[in-house]
Amino acid sequence: MCSVVSIHLPFANEPRLRRIIDALAANPADSATLSDWAQHVGASERTLGRLFIRHLGLSFGQWRRRLRLLAAMDRLGQGASVTEVTFELGYGSPSAFIAMFKKNLGESPTRLFDHAGSNRPDQVGRKV
Repeated sequence: MCSVVSIHLPFANEPRLRRIIDALAANPADSATLSDWAQHVGASERTLGRLFIRHLGLSFGQWRRRLRLLAAMDRLGQGASVTEVTFELGYGSPSAFIAMFKKNLGESPTRLFDHAGSNRPDQVGRKV
């Protein structure tokens, strides 16, 4: 039986957050830390942490993980291999990527995308 999975990636118009969001959306593999971003946007790490929670309802790490998960699902749905997606999104190893994927969606990428061909790319993120 398939169940619906909702993965919401919130965005914000707060100028400092917007710079980070836009940069990471353009390059989900970017591994800059919150401290790195704080220096880049002229805010303290603590301030950015609070802004993420206040405006997005997620920590920086949670938000980036969701972004990468959605990017991964898109690439896998297009037929990219797990290994390709792993390195495109900045994960150190396929096992680290697979563990993150399974923790968030309950199934490995291979299992999710190999259900007898039942997951078309336009359904990625909707069926598990």
